[in-house]
Formats: sequence, structure tokens, C-alpha cells
Amino acid sequence: MGVEIERKFLVKPQEWNILSKPEGVLIKQGYLLIESSKTVRVRIKGTMGYITIKGESRAISRDEFEYKIPVADAEELIQNFCGNVISKVRYKILFAGNLWEVDVFNGDNEGLVIAEIELKSEEQEFEIPDWVGKEVSTDTRFYNANLSVNPYRKWNPLQKKGIHT
Repeated sequence: MGVEIERKFLVKPQEWNILSKPEGVLIKQGYLLIESSKTVRVRIKGTMGYITIKGESRAISRDEFEYKIPVADAEELIQNFCGNVISKVRYKILFAGNLWEVDVFNGDNEGLVIAEIELKSEEQEFEIPDWVGKEVSTDTRFYNANLSVNPYRKWNPLQKKGIHT
């Protein structure tokens, strides 16, 4: 069984905009199933396709199973079976010996930038870059599955309050 241990943070826009970044990879993903206890996602990342099954979140951990599938199958699944689709560009940045994945969202989630770091344990310590802001690991609004049905651009001002501080 696979376990994902991940912490999520909002990214400070000004610091992010001036940061030297590697080339990003376009990601398109749709959801076959979204429930509080599990999600089933189809993803196209560059020229690869994936299907991912995630269990219920427990703090910053959850069961995760991911399998490569032909990209043509992923495209067909997204087109024919996924009503909830998001698009983002992912940047991989090494900082202080750890890999950060930064997602710059497009479409209805444009304006949202989230940094994630996967850990080996929930207690693992790590250094936080200066372009990383508020932690949102347990804020379900920022789960990709939830962003697919309640996109950032449709949030009212109260929902967005304090996000970029």
C-alpha cells in the first residue's frame, strides 16, 4: 500500500514572480469519483497518463495508489467520464535538499499558486523557502478534487480573505 504524506502551502505572489524557475509541465486532471473518504483521479502530465486512487485524509497523510496508463486512455477518460477537470503548470524546485512541487493553476482556478512537499514521515523537519506562505495542508478548500467543483475564481471575498498574507 502507498501512503502520501504531504504538506501544502500557499505561495507568496511577489516572491514567486521574481524567482528563477525551471520549465514547468502542464497537468490536466479530472475526477471519476469525489467522496470525502476517497477520490479517483485521471491525470495527463506531459506525455504520460495516470490513474490515481486516494483514500481519506488523516491530518497530512492518506493512502495513495497511482498507475501509469496510456495517455490516449487518459485523454478519453477525462473527455468522456470526468465532469470536473482542472489544469495547472507544475514546477519542481529543489530547496535545502527537498523537492517542492509548485502548481500554478489555470482556468477557473487562475490566481491560485500552491506549493507541496512530500515527506517520509509526518514528523520530518524541513526548511521553508521565503516564497512559501501560509500552510493549508488541512484546509479542504485547497484539495485539487474540491477545486475542481468549487474553483478559486468563484470564491467570494470572505473565502479568499487572508489567503495571501
